[in-house]
Amino acid sequence: MRLKNKVAIVTGGSRDIGRAVCIKLAQEGAKIVINYRGNEQQALETLNMVKDAGGEGIIVYADVTKTEDVAALVQETRDAFGNEIHLLVNVAGGLVARKPTAEMDEEFWDHVMALNVRSVFLAVKHTVPFMPEGSAIVNFASLAGRDGGGGGASAYATAKGAVMTYTRALAKEFGPKNIRVNSVAAGMISTSFHDTFTKPEIRANVANATPLKREGRAEEVADLVAYLASSESSFITGANVDINGGVAFS
Repeated sequence: MRLKNKVAIVTGGSRDIGRAVCIKLAQEGAKIVINYRGNEQQALETLNMVKDAGGEGIIVYADVTKTEDVAALVQETRDAFGNEIHLLVNVAGGLVARKPTAEMDEEFWDHVMALNVRSVFLAVKHTVPFMPEGSAIVNFASLAGRDGGGGGASAYATAKGAVMTYTRALAKEFGPKNIRVNSVAAGMISTSFHDTFTKPEIRANVANATPLKREGRAEEVADLVAYLASSESSFITGANVDINGGVAFS
């Protein structure tokens, strides 16, 4: 129960890695705010899993690329669990589609940047005023932010690289307030993201090239998030922590 009575907002918390994070933080004692945008039923299923894990939580709709939605998300959190918010986990993001530069227009580029970078900025801006000393923020970057990503993922990779840099900057800004900011740079994790965007043969090749010879699991990423959210990592801030089975090293 490393996070007993802490209040945690998890953006993009309704499925896959976000769901695993919600369940893990609940197991550690946190009260969970499950943010969703696309599928309320998935969010309700995640909430039931949180409750099955002995936790307490709510679901809140918000498009985290929009200021008014993020402000409402924070307000609903405070209405439900009190004035203080101790943890912010920015899982929301996505590749959207694989497009080479020649096939991209400005609207697509801006959408990918908003989904992956503006969402983090807005969540941080609206949450930090209610974070006491000892709070923590965990952002989601990606191995793509380090190596440029796979084919047609240049916009996504660029956005995740920006998340890494923003994480470092925030760590400096909020360090004097004793608010830690780190990010997770995941490699090939078995989720619907890769079911949608990555061909099976490419997944197999990546897994075979990984020293551990497999894809990662969402629960393993959630374990890392829980560590970075807890006081056990109290002297870690500004770090972009790799979790990729050894396929790449920073």
